[in-house]
Amino acid sequence: MRLFYFTLLFLFSISFSSCVTTVRTTPSKIVVIKKLPKTHKVVYIKGHRYYKWNGKHYRKTKKGYVIVRF
Repeated sequence: MRLFYFTLLFLFSISFSSCVTTVRTTPSKIVVIKKLPKTHKVVYIKGHRYYKWNGKHYRKTKKGYVIVRF
């Protein structure tokens, strides 16, 4: 009978343990460029204005220009 109670207590305590794990992501590295070079080109893609320079597309934000991936 004692073994039955220990087994029951063990199963009861396992049922309260959580199987959820915490996933932590690292923030992406966003590079903000304050001023684009004079050789940049203005392009319109789907009605939005982007700036192309050095093979990359940028969009204007309040803090500067950030790289956009398509």
